[in-house]
Amino acid sequence: MSTVATAPVVGTPGLALHAKARTDVPTLPAGLPAHLSHKLAWAGPDFNKSSDHILVLNDVELAEIKAALESYKALDQDGDLVEEANFPLPTLGPKLKGLSNDVHEGKGFCVIRGINPASYSVEDLTLAYLGVQSYIAEQRGRQDKRGNMLVHIVADNSTKQAADHHRHSTKAITFHNEEAGDVVSWLTRSTAAAGGKCIIASAYTVYNVLAATRPDVIRTLARSDWPFALPRFQCRPVIFYRDSKLVMNFGRAALLGSEAHPRAQHLPSLTARQIEALESIETIAKATQLEIQTQAGDMHFINNLAILHRREGFANGQAPTEKRHLVRMRLRRAEKGWPIPRELETEWDAAFKKHGVKHWHVEPMPSYFFPMRFQPN
Repeated sequence: MSTVATAPVVGTPGLALHAKARTDVPTLPAGLPAHLSHKLAWAGPDFNKSSDHILVLNDVELAEIKAALESYKALDQDGDLVEEANFPLPTLGPKLKGLSNDVHEGKGFCVIRGINPASYSVEDLTLAYLGVQSYIAEQRGRQDKRGNMLVHIVADNSTKQAADHHRHSTKAITFHNEEAGDVVSWLTRSTAAAGGKCIIASAYTVYNVLAATRPDVIRTLARSDWPFALPRFQCRPVIFYRDSKLVMNFGRAALLGSEAHPRAQHLPSLTARQIEALESIETIAKATQLEIQTQAGDMHFINNLAILHRREGFANGQAPTEKRHLVRMRLRRAEKGWPIPRELETEWDAAFKKHGVKHWHVEPMPSYFFPMRFQPN
């Protein structure tokens, strides 16, 4: 993008965007606001202390989790049935409900810290994660067509196919949203020897910067001609505005293809303006991002409709505790769930409403449990 002007963006502290003036599309699309005034419109420097977004569990709260875990195990139920009613957290529970409100109606994310994975079996750690999680969002969604409910994000270079897949690569990945889920959550079972920080950015802030400096890019993002190829071919917008809420949903692999997901030659390619729009999102998101140095045992929750996330590259060590291992889930809270744009409903229904098998693998499974898409469906 050529640079012809520099303008600070009101409401986004410390950010200046080099904006290229355009005269062909000078206004925003009809119905889209000039500015989003909301707690979701933040920049990384807004959070100058970790307590702004990280709840560190104290000894009483950790003891409550262990007591709730033992109480649940005494019921002799399947692990996927854990919920608020059978996982009592009298002191911690109200705090978690407050965090849930913050994820849905506030800044859009939180981290819960303090659990030591080494003090739990893998099964008990998973149950503790599900129990805490049930206070944030109680509905759990499938993450692929095989019904995997827990996706293990671990490095795997056993085959080129696996190494090229974003779940198993050690490379950096760009800002994106997950294909479905109001809330995306992950439990960090162990961290890498170096790198691999959690990096997030506000889609609301990205929108505000573009609305103030490049309304033509907003117009491009709102058009219905973006040729998504994953998990199925569909032309739709990248951004939606419904009921005074902005929703952003996209991923580069679905639009450009990747080594793990080659794009079929017969599918439309992105236009120059669409590629510029993706680069604009990435540039603004990086300029306003928040980096969180993840610790083992951390539970992250982000609003997948309004928060973008990416990963920096990382390097694993030799010890098991130096190998990055995240367990990801897709969630929805019935009481607080946002209205889902019609164009996204198919993926949400497949995740949360469709009847069928659900797999709960507490350890990574062979690659055939994680579909590697070579061509769009």
